[in-house]
Amino acid sequence: MSVPTTTLNDGVVIPQLGFGTWQVPADEAEKAVSAALEAGFRHIDTAAIYDNEEGVGRALAASGLDRKDLFITTKLWNDAHHANDARKAIETSLSKLGLDHIDLYLIHWPAPVKYGDAYIEAWNALQDFKSEGLTRSIGVSNFKTEHLDAIEGVTPSVDQIEMHPTFNQATFRAELAKRGITPEAWSPLGQSKDLDNPVLADIAKATGKTPAQVVIRWHLQIGNVVFPKSVTPSRIAENFDVFGFELSDEQIAAIDGLDHGNRLGGDPATADF
Repeated sequence: MSVPTTTLNDGVVIPQLGFGTWQVPADEAEKAVSAALEAGFRHIDTAAIYDNEEGVGRALAASGLDRKDLFITTKLWNDAHHANDARKAIETSLSKLGLDHIDLYLIHWPAPVKYGDAYIEAWNALQDFKSEGLTRSIGVSNFKTEHLDAIEGVTPSVDQIEMHPTFNQATFRAELAKRGITPEAWSPLGQSKDLDNPVLADIAKATGKTPAQVVIRWHLQIGNVVFPKSVTPSRIAENFDVFGFELSDEQIAAIDGLDHGNRLGGDPATADF
Protein backbone atom coordinates (compact mmCIF):
# COMPACT_ATOMS: atom_id res chain seq x y z
CA MET A 1 0.00 0.00 0.00
CA SER A 2 1.37 3.40 -1.01
CA VAL A 3 1.61 5.89 1.84
CA PRO A 4 0.40 9.40 1.00
CA THR A 5 3.08 12.07 0.96
CA THR A 6 3.19 15.78 1.48
CA THR A 7 5.70 18.24 0.06
CA LEU A 8 7.44 20.43 2.62
CA ASN A 9 8.14 24.11 2.07
CA ASP A 10 11.68 23.29 0.90
CA GLY A 11 10.48 20.83 -1.74
CA VAL A 12 11.36 17.69 0.23
CA VAL A 13 8.67 15.00 -0.03
CA ILE A 14 7.78 13.32 3.26
CA PRO A 15 5.62 10.23 3.89
CA GLN A 16 2.61 11.35 5.89
CA LEU A 17 2.54 8.18 8.02
CA GLY A 18 5.63 7.29 10.00
CA PHE A 19 6.68 4.97 12.80
CA GLY A 20 7.42 6.59 16.15
CA THR A 21 10.07 5.26 18.53
CA TRP A 22 9.55 7.39 21.65
CA GLN A 23 9.79 5.17 24.73
CA VAL A 24 10.90 2.19 22.63
CA PRO A 25 13.75 0.75 24.74
CA ALA A 26 17.15 0.56 23.13
CA ASP A 27 17.17 -3.24 23.26
CA GLU A 28 13.76 -3.44 21.54
CA ALA A 29 14.27 -0.75 18.90
CA GLU A 30 15.86 -2.96 16.25
CA LYS A 31 13.07 -5.53 16.44
CA ALA A 32 10.29 -2.91 16.50
CA VAL A 33 11.67 -0.90 13.59
CA SER A 34 12.26 -4.09 11.59
CA ALA A 35 8.60 -5.02 12.16
CA ALA A 36 7.55 -1.52 11.07
CA LEU A 37 9.59 -1.73 7.87
CA GLU A 38 8.15 -5.17 7.16
CA ALA A 39 4.63 -3.80 7.65
CA GLY A 40 5.30 -1.08 5.07
CA PHE A 41 6.48 1.92 7.05
CA ARG A 42 9.30 3.82 5.36
CA HIS A 43 9.37 6.90 7.59
CA ILE A 44 11.04 6.37 10.98
CA ASP A 45 11.08 9.03 13.70
CA THR A 46 13.67 8.90 16.48
CA ALA A 47 15.69 11.32 18.62
CA ALA A 48 19.00 11.52 20.42
CA ILE A 49 17.28 11.56 23.80
CA TYR A 50 15.37 8.35 23.02
CA ASP A 51 18.69 6.49 23.26
CA ASN A 52 17.64 4.06 20.54
CA GLU A 53 19.28 5.44 17.41
CA GLU A 54 21.74 2.53 17.24
CA GLY A 55 18.90 0.00 17.27
CA VAL A 56 17.09 1.99 14.60
CA GLY A 57 20.27 2.03 12.55
CA ARG A 58 20.72 -1.73 12.82
CA ALA A 59 17.16 -2.27 11.60
CA LEU A 60 17.71 0.05 8.65
CA ALA A 61 20.92 -1.75 7.69
CA ALA A 62 19.33 -5.20 8.01
CA SER A 63 16.27 -4.25 5.98
CA GLY A 64 18.06 -4.28 2.62
CA LEU A 65 15.97 -1.29 1.57
CA ASP A 66 17.50 1.39 -0.64
CA ARG A 67 18.39 4.53 1.27
CA LYS A 68 16.35 6.63 -1.17
CA ASP A 69 13.23 4.71 -0.15
CA LEU A 70 13.64 5.59 3.54
CA PHE A 71 12.84 8.82 5.35
CA ILE A 72 14.64 9.19 8.69
CA THR A 73 13.99 11.89 11.26
CA THR A 74 16.01 12.51 14.40
CA LYS A 75 16.28 15.40 16.83
CA LEU A 76 18.76 17.64 18.62
CA TRP A 77 18.43 17.50 22.40
CA ASN A 78 18.13 20.58 24.59
CA ASP A 79 21.64 20.53 26.08
CA ALA A 80 23.26 20.77 22.63
CA HIS A 81 21.82 24.05 21.33
CA HIS A 82 25.15 25.84 21.04
CA ALA A 83 26.70 25.49 17.60
CA ASN A 84 29.68 23.31 18.48
CA ASP A 85 27.52 21.01 20.60
CA ALA A 86 24.91 20.79 17.87
CA ARG A 87 27.53 19.72 15.34
CA LYS A 88 28.80 17.00 17.65
CA ALA A 89 25.21 15.91 18.21
CA ILE A 90 24.29 15.50 14.56
CA GLU A 91 27.56 13.72 13.86
CA THR A 92 26.86 11.33 16.75
CA SER A 93 23.32 10.68 15.51
CA LEU A 94 24.57 9.97 11.99
CA SER A 95 27.15 7.54 13.35
CA LYS A 96 24.63 5.72 15.52
CA LEU A 97 22.11 5.52 12.68
CA GLY A 98 24.78 4.38 10.24
CA LEU A 99 23.80 7.07 7.74
CA ASP A 100 25.61 9.74 5.78
CA HIS A 101 22.66 12.11 5.96
CA ILE A 102 19.38 12.56 7.80
CA ASP A 103 16.19 13.39 5.93
CA LEU A 104 14.77 15.67 8.62
CA TYR A 105 16.61 17.09 11.62
CA LEU A 106 14.62 18.85 14.33
CA ILE A 107 15.32 20.97 17.39
CA HIS A 108 13.52 18.80 19.94
CA TRP A 109 12.35 21.57 22.34
CA PRO A 110 13.07 25.30 22.55
CA ALA A 111 13.73 24.82 26.31
CA PRO A 112 13.77 28.55 27.18
CA VAL A 113 13.40 28.00 30.94
CA LYS A 114 16.68 26.12 31.28
CA TYR A 115 18.65 27.27 28.23
CA GLY A 116 17.26 30.73 27.45
CA ASP A 117 17.34 31.67 23.78
CA ALA A 118 20.08 29.17 22.84
CA TYR A 119 17.57 27.52 20.50
CA ILE A 120 18.14 30.50 18.18
CA GLU A 121 21.82 29.53 17.89
CA ALA A 122 20.73 25.93 17.32
CA TRP A 123 18.48 27.00 14.46
CA ASN A 124 21.38 28.82 12.80
CA ALA A 125 23.47 25.67 13.16
CA LEU A 126 20.76 23.51 11.57
CA GLN A 127 20.74 25.82 8.56
CA ASP A 128 24.47 25.16 8.16
CA PHE A 129 23.89 21.41 8.43
CA LYS A 130 21.35 21.58 5.63
CA SER A 131 23.70 23.58 3.42
CA GLU A 132 26.40 20.97 4.04
CA GLY A 133 24.13 18.06 3.12
CA LEU A 134 24.11 16.51 6.59
CA THR A 135 20.31 16.72 6.49
CA ARG A 136 17.89 17.25 3.62
CA SER A 137 15.39 19.25 5.62
CA ILE A 138 15.28 21.03 8.97
CA GLY A 139 12.49 21.81 11.37
CA VAL A 140 11.48 22.20 14.97
CA SER A 141 9.49 20.36 17.59
CA ASN A 142 7.39 21.80 20.40
CA PHE A 143 7.86 25.38 19.18
CA LYS A 144 5.09 27.84 19.97
CA THR A 145 4.42 31.09 18.12
CA GLU A 146 6.93 33.09 20.19
CA HIS A 147 9.69 30.59 19.46
CA LEU A 148 8.95 30.59 15.74
CA ASP A 149 8.99 34.40 15.77
CA ALA A 150 12.42 34.46 17.43
CA ILE A 151 14.32 32.46 14.81
CA GLU A 152 15.55 33.87 11.52
CA GLY A 153 16.58 32.66 8.10
CA VAL A 154 15.02 29.54 6.62
CA THR A 155 11.45 28.81 7.71
CA PRO A 156 11.19 25.45 9.51
CA SER A 157 9.76 22.76 7.28
CA VAL A 158 7.79 21.14 10.11
CA ASP A 159 6.78 21.68 13.72
CA GLN A 160 6.31 18.39 15.55
CA ILE A 161 3.86 19.02 18.40
CA GLU A 162 1.52 17.15 20.71
CA MET A 163 -1.74 16.54 18.84
CA HIS A 164 -4.55 14.05 19.42
CA PRO A 165 -8.36 14.18 19.46
CA THR A 166 -8.66 15.80 22.90
CA PHE A 167 -5.81 18.25 22.15
CA ASN A 168 -6.05 18.92 18.45
CA GLN A 169 -4.35 22.36 18.37
CA ALA A 170 -6.66 23.59 15.59
CA THR A 171 -5.83 27.27 16.15
CA PHE A 172 -2.08 26.66 16.15
CA ARG A 173 -2.34 24.37 13.11
CA ALA A 174 -3.98 27.26 11.27
CA GLU A 175 -1.08 29.49 12.31
CA LEU A 176 1.41 26.92 11.02
CA ALA A 177 -0.47 26.74 7.73
CA LYS A 178 -0.13 30.53 7.31
CA ARG A 179 3.61 30.16 7.81
CA GLY A 180 3.91 27.24 5.39
CA ILE A 181 5.01 24.87 8.17
CA THR A 182 3.75 21.27 8.10
CA PRO A 183 2.33 19.97 11.41
CA GLU A 184 3.56 16.64 12.76
CA ALA A 185 1.76 14.88 15.61
CA TRP A 186 3.44 13.27 18.57
CA SER A 187 1.35 11.23 21.03
CA PRO A 188 -1.18 11.02 18.17
CA LEU A 189 -3.43 8.60 20.09
CA GLY A 190 -3.32 10.64 23.29
CA GLN A 191 -1.10 7.98 24.85
CA SER A 192 -4.09 5.67 24.25
CA LYS A 193 -6.16 7.70 26.73
CA ASP A 194 -8.33 9.11 23.93
CA LEU A 195 -9.20 5.70 22.51
CA ASP A 196 -11.91 4.86 25.05
CA ASN A 197 -14.09 7.74 23.91
CA PRO A 198 -17.58 6.56 22.84
CA VAL A 199 -17.50 8.84 19.80
CA LEU A 200 -14.46 6.97 18.51
CA ALA A 201 -16.06 3.64 19.41
CA ASP A 202 -19.11 4.50 17.31
CA ILE A 203 -16.99 5.57 14.33
CA ALA A 204 -14.85 2.45 14.66
CA LYS A 205 -17.97 0.29 14.60
CA ALA A 206 -19.34 2.12 11.56
CA THR A 207 -16.08 1.78 9.61
CA GLY A 208 -15.13 -1.71 10.77
CA LYS A 209 -11.84 -0.40 12.12
CA THR A 210 -10.31 0.02 15.55
CA PRO A 211 -10.43 3.34 17.44
CA ALA A 212 -6.66 3.66 16.91
CA GLN A 213 -7.04 3.23 13.15
CA VAL A 214 -9.82 5.82 13.15
CA VAL A 215 -7.63 8.35 14.96
CA ILE A 216 -4.66 7.74 12.65
CA ARG A 217 -6.96 8.18 9.67
CA TRP A 218 -8.29 11.43 11.18
CA HIS A 219 -4.74 12.77 11.46
CA LEU A 220 -4.02 11.91 7.84
CA GLN A 221 -7.21 13.50 6.55
CA ILE A 222 -6.73 16.77 8.43
CA GLY A 223 -3.20 17.06 7.04
CA ASN A 224 -0.95 15.98 9.89
CA VAL A 225 2.17 13.87 9.53
CA VAL A 226 1.60 11.21 12.18
CA PHE A 227 3.74 8.70 14.11
CA PRO A 228 1.88 5.89 15.89
CA LYS A 229 4.15 3.80 18.11
CA SER A 230 4.03 0.18 19.23
CA VAL A 231 6.47 -2.65 19.89
CA THR A 232 3.91 -5.36 19.09
CA PRO A 233 4.17 -6.58 15.47
CA SER A 234 0.41 -7.16 15.08
CA ARG A 235 -0.35 -3.67 16.40
CA ILE A 236 2.35 -2.14 14.19
CA ALA A 237 0.74 -3.78 11.15
CA GLU A 238 -2.70 -2.62 12.29
CA ASN A 239 -1.47 0.97 12.59
CA PHE A 240 -0.30 0.83 8.98
CA ASP A 241 -3.63 -0.56 7.75
CA VAL A 242 -5.37 2.81 7.48
CA PHE A 243 -5.66 3.33 3.74
CA GLY A 244 -8.63 1.16 2.80
CA PHE A 245 -11.25 3.53 4.19
CA GLU A 246 -12.04 7.22 4.60
CA LEU A 247 -13.81 9.15 7.29
CA SER A 248 -16.79 11.25 6.27
CA ASP A 249 -16.91 15.00 6.85
CA GLU A 250 -19.36 14.33 9.68
CA GLN A 251 -17.01 11.83 11.31
CA ILE A 252 -14.09 14.24 11.02
CA ALA A 253 -16.20 16.96 12.62
CA ALA A 254 -17.22 14.62 15.44
CA ILE A 255 -13.58 13.85 16.24
CA ASP A 256 -12.69 17.54 16.00
CA GLY A 257 -15.38 18.15 18.58
CA LEU A 258 -13.58 16.01 21.17
CA ASP A 259 -10.97 18.71 21.76
CA HIS A 260 -10.91 20.13 25.27
CA GLY A 261 -7.33 21.32 25.65
CA ASN A 262 -6.14 18.08 27.21
CA ARG A 263 -2.37 18.58 27.02
CA LEU A 264 -0.56 15.46 28.25
CA GLY A 265 3.05 16.58 27.85
CA GLY A 266 4.94 19.64 29.02
CA ASP A 267 4.11 23.15 27.88
CA PRO A 268 7.05 24.23 25.68
CA ALA A 269 7.04 27.69 27.23
CA THR A 270 7.46 26.43 30.80
CA ALA A 271 9.09 22.98 30.54
CA ASP A 272 12.26 23.06 32.67
CA PHE A 273 14.27 20.23 31.14
